[in-house]
Amino acid sequence: MADINRVTLVGRLTRDAELRYTPGGLAVCSFGLAINRRRKQGDEWTDEANFFDIVLFGRLGEAISRYLTKGKQIGVDGELRHNRWEQDGQKRSKVEIIANNVQLLGGSEGRTGGAATQEAPQKATATHNQTAAPAGDAHPVVSQSETFDDDIPF
Repeated sequence: MADINRVTLVGRLTRDAELRYTPGGLAVCSFGLAINRRRKQGDEWTDEANFFDIVLFGRLGEAISRYLTKGKQIGVDGELRHNRWEQDGQKRSKVEIIANNVQLLGGSEGRTGGAATQEAPQKATATHNQTAAPAGDAHPVVSQSETFDDDIPF
């Protein structure tokens, strides 16, 4: 049986998305996501927040980054990646979620809630092959049918 590495989360952004570019020109969008969990502690219910770092590569990250603002509810589908490095002689590690698909949820100002971007799913979603970081300075493969308008209606 093959190994499976898949994560699906729905939560709220803890900060505005940060868009950077690699020296090769690949867009890298990173943001934090808070997921609330309610659990019973003794006779009382308590809320507990879990925080996750999300990374989104390629044109999707570039197009959607301006809509990823603090407090916005989103859905993320991706995979876990464990990064290890050494800093000042100390071994460090961090688990991040590499997003394959991002859905903007809830409404925007002046609009009621509900799922957004159903009219143009390619603007708010992407497959793993389109968003995964390629080796070297190569750019990700993006289909010809995928277009990004400046004015996304949500």
